[in-house]
Amino acid sequence: MPALETNPKTSARMSKQRSRDTDIEIALRRILHAAGFRYRVHRRPLKGVRREADIVFGPARVAVFVDGCYWHGCPEHATWPKTNAGFWREKIEKNRTRDRDTDARLAEAGWAAVRVWEHESAAEAAGRIAALVRERRPV
Repeated sequence: MPALETNPKTSARMSKQRSRDTDIEIALRRILHAAGFRYRVHRRPLKGVRREADIVFGPARVAVFVDGCYWHGCPEHATWPKTNAGFWREKIEKNRTRDRDTDARLAEAGWAAVRVWEHESAAEAAGRIAALVRERRPV
């Protein structure tokens, strides 16, 4: 990756960005829990793979990832920064590549990966997740 030169204000702002327990993630968990679903939070679905899902439904083998529009290059809301453009483009592209690899590894192991964008309605995303978990629950 190219060297990153940031000014102190930018560095302070970026360091405050949450990577877990974001508003959408908490709203999603509340809706799912209220609907009777039980899950694990911030777990690695696959042993030996250093990728953590935000919500994991073990018996149903469903892993939910809540992706930030900026960090994961949302097709609707992503913007490409002008400062250190090369660094950030490479970083975001690597995130996208890692996301695709994670989804493929999970599928290979019999898991379903669900990607939720931070701009999505928590209720709509919870509905999608609930339907998939019900479908995949062991009998």
